[in-house]
Amino acid sequence: MLKAVVFDDEYIVLQGLQTMINWSLFGIELNGTASDGLSALELFRKVRPDIILTDIRMPGMNGLELIEAVMREAPETYCIVFSGFNEFEYVRRAIQLGVADYLDKPITIASIEKAIRKVQEKFTERQQTLAIKRRWDDTQLELLEKSILDLLLIGDEAMPKWADFYGEDAKKVTGVTVIAYSGHFMLSKHEDYDAINIRYGQEKLIVVFHFGAPAGQIWDKLEYEFDQTHTSMGIGSTYKAPGKAADSYKEAIRALRSATLLDTTGIVRFDELGVTMTVPKGILEWEESMILSIRAGNKAGIMEQIEQFIRWVQLEKPDPEIVEREMLKFIYRALQAAKESGLNHKADEFQSRYMPHLEIQHAAVRGQVLQWFRDQMHTIADLSIESREKTKHSTVNQARVFIEQNLHRDLSLQEVADYVGLNATYLSVLFKDVVGESYIKFLTRCRMEKAKTWLLRGMKVNEVSDKVGYHTYRHFSEVFKKSTGLTPGQYKEERGNQGNHP
Repeated sequence: MLKAVVFDDEYIVLQGLQTMINWSLFGIELNGTASDGLSALELFRKVRPDIILTDIRMPGMNGLELIEAVMREAPETYCIVFSGFNEFEYVRRAIQLGVADYLDKPITIASIEKAIRKVQEKFTERQQTLAIKRRWDDTQLELLEKSILDLLLIGDEAMPKWADFYGEDAKKVTGVTVIAYSGHFMLSKHEDYDAINIRYGQEKLIVVFHFGAPAGQIWDKLEYEFDQTHTSMGIGSTYKAPGKAADSYKEAIRALRSATLLDTTGIVRFDELGVTMTVPKGILEWEESMILSIRAGNKAGIMEQIEQFIRWVQLEKPDPEIVEREMLKFIYRALQAAKESGLNHKADEFQSRYMPHLEIQHAAVRGQVLQWFRDQMHTIADLSIESREKTKHSTVNQARVFIEQNLHRDLSLQEVADYVGLNATYLSVLFKDVVGESYIKFLTRCRMEKAKTWLLRGMKVNEVSDKVGYHTYRHFSEVFKKSTGLTPGQYKEERGNQGNHP
């Protein structure tokens, strides 16, 4: 709805225009009246109306002086002037000021309504013209942005179309720099460069076309302005040829990803990044140490390996894709190790709904990848250790029973681990923790205890050797003597003579 105000020093005119005109019928809201020029100017500045109806002769400031002030501040305002003095000079000045209509007093309802309709038509025409201009401007801007995006994606092949849409200023361009950023940011205008904001999917870019030496106050200006936003920015290299914008774009994206990866706010330049594009050998060692720590239930050891990895990322600033890939590898290997360690129901439920490959993308957008990685490893370590403590005794007891029932066979650690559903290395660690001795020592001790029993029952040595899983008499005798200090025959003779039968 349009807004209108009425100014006249005659009370009867003000009252008549307020009450006798059906303003809403014209889609207009009457927002106030004034009876002198100074009050009228104050009301105008407060209301900012679309239409002003004013008398010429008013105290304080006459209508023409008022219109002059209004036109300086809001030239789009439509003014309808009325006066009881039909003087040519007044009419001439009113026309020069661009008033929409000039009415002689006494004014009638019909003449006011006719003037209002005339203003409405002008307003409609102006809106249509502005809409056409906006569409034209938007189209030109879209075409320019499309040509710049092609420049970023294609490079030199997009140069002719870009130069065509960029216009005469294309000849003045002495360099191009691409900036990628998060959050909200607009680089303020400057005579030395043109900064155009571009969106490509989720990527927010600023393409800077330099008109002078690229190195200069733009970077100091950028540092100051962007520092106030508390977000992240990556800056590619500056190239002299606009066609090289494609290279600067790739560099800016990598720099921004490094900034978000490192959980930093502020600016990261591509030329500040490390050149690491491959995985260093040390990462494999960190992963293996982390796996061993999970199997040993050593959370401090787990997190120490993770912190070593994070320190490497912060120091070397490697390619973000490599870092994210290695983080996921750490996580999936840790989950596998935790599963092999006997995840309990709570941990199984966690793993079933866990999607780190998606979560890391969201963390990257928030600029919190490193902290996210720490949190994941903390959670996995806690679940693994909790599961380990709850299941280790029952699992080892299950393994002990299986061993005691299969002493007659060539029983390997792997077979026992498969039986209880654990990793063989982890089972070995559990044995040491719960039983106080290694698997092989426990197995040997069980065999020797059984061998003693059967020897004292009168079995032959070679029969006992088979029953406790040794398929050569010599090997059995060597192990037995090492365990008891006697050969099987000596043990049978001495203990048998002592009447020490079970």
